[in-house]
Amino acid sequence: MPEALPLFPLGSVLFPGVLLPLHVFEERYRMLVRTLLDGPEDEPRRFGVVAIRQGHDASADAIGALHPVGCAAELRRVDHRSDGTYDLVTVGVRRFRLRQVDTEQAPYLIGDVDWLPAELPAGPEATVLAARVRELFEGYLAAIAATGGAEVTPYELPEEPSVLSYLVASATLLTLEDRQSLLELDDTAARLRAEVALLARETVLVRELHAVPTSLAELEARVDTG
Repeated sequence: MPEALPLFPLGSVLFPGVLLPLHVFEERYRMLVRTLLDGPEDEPRRFGVVAIRQGHDASADAIGALHPVGCAAELRRVDHRSDGTYDLVTVGVRRFRLRQVDTEQAPYLIGDVDWLPAELPAGPEATVLAARVRELFEGYLAAIAATGGAEVTPYELPEEPSVLSYLVASATLLTLEDRQSLLELDDTAARLRAEVALLARETVLVRELHAVPTSLAELEARVDTG
């Protein structure tokens, strides 16, 4: 049966296991946070992050303005500021498919969602692909660092293929459409296979353009550690 889930449309894609900090200032989303905080303490405080197809507001067209697959975010930290806004730390926990959107029940959107099944344990192909993705991602970071003469802060990439696939999808500088396509893939091996091609493409572009498209800090691993 579909489940009702408050929605937080964004111009970005959230992946399972990846941290997402948010500054909540719009009143409708402040109300969403208050509603979550007022809920039972023994229940997860979750809302759905779903990418907007274009523009910055999904209210007008609701279901047509949103991509069909999103990821639930779970509150890990809430700071209520003196001006009434909130600073949140959330983590992606589970993918869902959006069936319908209710625009009348609350000031914010509420989606009827089907939870997508958890991925199966990685097989031999995913393990081999994960090693290749790890190698390409490290080369990609090195290429970006070389353009600015900076050093990439070393960190350990996760060994588990599914976790690695989501982290790389989040940390690589891709278009929203590329990231959304990776989120919608149900199979770890398929996601890693797609990332092999994307990382090869992006590394070539960085080396040919000799430009850093964003700060290196934004490429640091954001995988959840707790």
